[in-house]
Amino acid sequence: MIVRRTGHGTGAMSGRTPRGENGAGAGGALVVLYDGTCRLCQASVRFIVRRDPAGRFRFAPLQGAAGAAWLDRRPGQPPDSVVLIEEGTVYTRSTAALRIARRLRFPWPLLYGLVLVPRPVRDAIYDGIARRRYAWFGRDDSCPLPPPDVRARHLADRDRAP
Repeated sequence: MIVRRTGHGTGAMSGRTPRGENGAGAGGALVVLYDGTCRLCQASVRFIVRRDPAGRFRFAPLQGAAGAAWLDRRPGQPPDSVVLIEEGTVYTRSTAALRIARRLRFPWPLLYGLVLVPRPVRDAIYDGIARRRYAWFGRDDSCPLPPPDVRARHLADRDRAP
């Protein structure tokens, strides 16, 4: 999962959410929005949970009410990208993935050094994987119920945290 900052302003299309606007999600947690029907994305969420013993990350599928509420407020956001909301700032694509990696247990934070690679190059690689993810890893018809350890870290649709 790679995420990129989509902009520097505070408007709906900029990719940045003011801190006071529920930007960080559930009580300041790091919020990851993902494609709930994508098996690669589901595996990525399980990967993050296993390597985040502090429990900083919370999750919501883009197809759920919390994800949909976020998308409604940001109509320009590509729905097939992982989204990280960190301290009120929204990151997508390769930048999001690298910012997620830097918060995981060692050795994964070492991947954050890849931010030195120009973003267009990183995002081109991210986009190539994103375009082929269903063919390579499969897709579910609907969002499956996550395993209990992952479910405990999901934002309930009633929270609408993002």
